[in-house]
Amino acid sequence: MEAQFIADIYAATAIGVGVILAAAGLGSAIGWGLICSKTLEGIARQPEMRPALMTNMFIFAGLMESFPFIILAFAMWFLFANPFVGAMKAALGA
Repeated sequence: MEAQFIADIYAATAIGVGVILAAAGLGSAIGWGLICSKTLEGIARQPEMRPALMTNMFIFAGLMESFPFIILAFAMWFLFANPFVGAMKAALGA
């Protein structure tokens, strides 16, 4: 029965990781779109501010791009060093 519990935990973790990665990708894409659109709006309103706005855009874009990589690291930790299996074994007293 313990093998079935472990298989269920890995299956649920894989589904959860898929949802997490999809949400991170979607959030990053929406963030990129907002950053770029607002920068273009600012440049259209004040063309002389283009260098400052572009610098800020690239800084914030770098911050936005780091988010999916951090989420990817957590997702890989959940997949390959699954903490839930250890917790289940401790709860069952195995």
